[in-house]
Amino acid sequence: MSLALANAGRFRIAQLRKQLGSLDVFAVAAGAMISSGLFILPAIAYVKAGPAVILSYLFASILMVPSMLSKAELGTAMPRAGGTYFYVERSLGSIWGLFSGLASWFSLALKSAFAVVGIAVLLEVTLQQLLPVKLGVFHLKVIGVGCCLFFTALNTVSVKHTSRFQVLLVGLLLAILGGFIFLGAGSARAGRYAGFLDKGWLDVFATAGLVFVSFGGLTKVASIAEEVRQPGRNLPLGMILAWFVVALFYVAVIAVTVGLVEGEELAGSLTPISLAADKLAGPAGFVLLSIAAMAAFITTANGGILAASRAPMAMSRDHLLPAFLARVSDRFKTPHLSVMLTGGFMIAAIVFLDIESLVKTASTLMLILFTLANLSVIIMRESGIQSYRPRFKSPLYPYAHVSAIIAYIALIVDMGAVPLLITAGFVVLSVAWYKLYVSRRVSRASAVMHIVERITDRALKTVTLENELRDILIERDDIIEDRFDRLIRDCRVLDITGRKNAENVFRKISSILAERLDTDEFVLFEKFLHREAEGGTVVEPGLAIPHIVVDGENKFEILLVRAREGITFSQAKDPVKIMFALAGSRDQRNYHLRALMAIAQITQEKQFEQRWLEARDTGAIRNLILLSTRKRDTGA
Repeated sequence: MSLALANAGRFRIAQLRKQLGSLDVFAVAAGAMISSGLFILPAIAYVKAGPAVILSYLFASILMVPSMLSKAELGTAMPRAGGTYFYVERSLGSIWGLFSGLASWFSLALKSAFAVVGIAVLLEVTLQQLLPVKLGVFHLKVIGVGCCLFFTALNTVSVKHTSRFQVLLVGLLLAILGGFIFLGAGSARAGRYAGFLDKGWLDVFATAGLVFVSFGGLTKVASIAEEVRQPGRNLPLGMILAWFVVALFYVAVIAVTVGLVEGEELAGSLTPISLAADKLAGPAGFVLLSIAAMAAFITTANGGILAASRAPMAMSRDHLLPAFLARVSDRFKTPHLSVMLTGGFMIAAIVFLDIESLVKTASTLMLILFTLANLSVIIMRESGIQSYRPRFKSPLYPYAHVSAIIAYIALIVDMGAVPLLITAGFVVLSVAWYKLYVSRRVSRASAVMHIVERITDRALKTVTLENELRDILIERDDIIEDRFDRLIRDCRVLDITGRKNAENVFRKISSILAERLDTDEFVLFEKFLHREAEGGTVVEPGLAIPHIVVDGENKFEILLVRAREGITFSQAKDPVKIMFALAGSRDQRNYHLRALMAIAQITQEKQFEQRWLEARDTGAIRNLILLSTRKRDTGA
C-alpha cells in the first residue's frame, strides 16, 4: 500500500464523535484562559508595567484577534484533531509540522505546569492562613509534582470532562468574578492609578508579550475542532464569544485589583486577585476567590494534560513520531504512553524552571505558533487548492495577518535569550528528526508546494492534500454521496489543451466511453454527431451537455471535459470550455434526467466556471463536482 493510501485510510478511521456546540466551544476556550494568567501573573506583570498593566492585558487581547480569526478559518476548513499542528503540517510541510506539534505540546504542557504551580501557591497561602508555617520553594515544587502525578494518573485511567461540567464551572467562575468587579469598582481608589505610565510604553508592550500566555487557551479549541457540530458556525462563534467575554473580564478584574491594593503590596503577592478580594470583603472574599482560582487551576491543569497529550498522538498517526505514542490502552481506552510522556515533562518543567521562565517560554512558543497559524492562512489561500473552503474567512486579509506576524516577531525578540534558545533548539530538533526519521516514511505535498508548483510550472509528484481536504469537507458538511457522486469518482476527465473542434472531441470521448460501455467506438461517435445535428447540446454560453442513448441495459457513464482555450461548436457563437458528456441505456432514462438536474444545479453555483478553469488538474476538477452544494438524491 502506498503512503498516500495509507494516510487516506488512517484519515478516515481516526474520526471522533461530533458532540460539541458553540456553548461548549465557549466553555472550553474560556475555561482554559481563566487560570494562572489571571490569578497569579498580574503581580509579576505589575512589577514590569506598574498600573499600566491594565493596558498590557488589553493589548495582549487585541494581539490575539488575528490569530483567533485565523484559527477559526483554518478550523472551519480543516476541522481535525491536532489543531495547530494539523494546519501547519498541511500548509507548510512536515518539518514545520514537527516543530508546531512539538511546540504546541511543549507550550500546552507548560501552561498546565503553570496552573499546577498556581495550585501549589494557593495551597501555601491557605496553609499560612491556618498555620504559622511558611513553605519554601522546595515544598512548593513537591506539591506541584504531587499534583502532576495525580492528574497524569487520572488522565491515564479515565478522563471524564463532560461539556456540561465545563459550562457550569465556567459559569461559576464568571459569576464570582462578575461579583468581584461589581463590588470592587466602587471601592477602588483613584490614587492607586497615579504614575500610570511611569514605566513607559516599551515596558507596557513588553509586558503584553509576557501576559499573552493568558489568552492561549484558544489553542485547545483547535484541538477539539473535529468534535464540534457544524464547525463552520459553532467554532468561530464560540471562539469569538470566549475571547470577548474573557478579555473583558481580564481587563476589568485587573483594573479593580490595581485600584484596591497598594502597588508595593500587589507586586509582592503570589495571589493578587485573592488579596484584592480580601481588601474588599475580608477573609470571606479571600476564600471565595481562592476557591474560584483553585477550580480554574484544576480544570486547566487536568484539561491541559488531556489536550497536550493528543499532540504527540496525532503526530504519531501521521508517522512523524514512533507508532507507540499513538497506542491506546486496551483497558482504559486512553493514549497512556503519550499522557505519561506529557506528565513527565510537566514535572521536569516544575522542578527546573522558575515561574517567570515558565511563562516566558510558553508565551514565546505560543507567539510562534500563532505566527505560523497566520502564515498558514496566507499559504492556504495563495495555494489555489480548490478543496480549501473555510466556512468562516478571517477579515482584512492579508493585512491583518501580515501585521500580526510582524507584531508577534517583535514580541518574540523581546522575550529574552532563554526562550529564544529553547525555540531554536526545537527548530534544530525538528530538522534533525525529519532527516533521520520522517523523510523515509512520509510523502505529502503541503500547500506551500502548490505555490511552488504554480511559480515553477513543475507538476507535483503527489497531490494527496487536495483529496484529503475534499474528504474533510465531505465529512464536515455531512455530504451523503449519491449515485451521481459515485459516477464522478469513477469517471474519466479530459483536460484539453489548445482550441479544438467538437468533432475531434467527440471522437476522443467515443474512444473512452466505448471501452467502458462495451460497445463500438464508431457507433458512439455517430450517435454524438447525430445528437448534435438534431439540436445543439450547448445549453448556455461555454457549457455543453451532449447526451446519447446506447444499446444494452443498466449502462450509464459520465465523462468530464475541460478546454481552457475552448471547443468550437458550429451552432454556438462562444467556445465551450465546460462539457459533461452522458451516455446511458434506455432503461436508465429516469436517471438520465436526474443526472441532468444534478449538472444544472452544479453549473449554477457561484464561481463554478472560475473554479473549473482554475482547477490545477483533473483531480481538482473531479473534486469540484464532488464538493458541490447540490441537493443529493440519496434514494438513487
